Amino acid sequence: MKFIAEINVMPLKALLDPQGKAVGMVMQNTGYTEISNVRIGKHITLEIEAPTKEAAMERVNEACSKVLTNPIMEGYEYKITEA
Repeated sequence: MKFIAEINVMPLKALLDPQGKAVGMVMQNTGYTEISNVRIGKHITLEIEAPTKEAAMERVNEACSKVLTNPIMEGYEYKITEA
């Protein structure tokens, strides 16, 4: 079976997000004063061939923790759907 994984990777909340801070300052300076605490991450979509949804989840978890994220600085969450 083929599955689609939608993965969101974000900096850990305890760490400074310099890119988010810079964008947040620009938002404030351009009149978007109601917007605060901007955090910027990345969104990854991939297809995976696996016999079951559980097997697909296991492989996506492995890929996230070993390749797609830096566990010291980033966290991730994902959703898997059948293609």
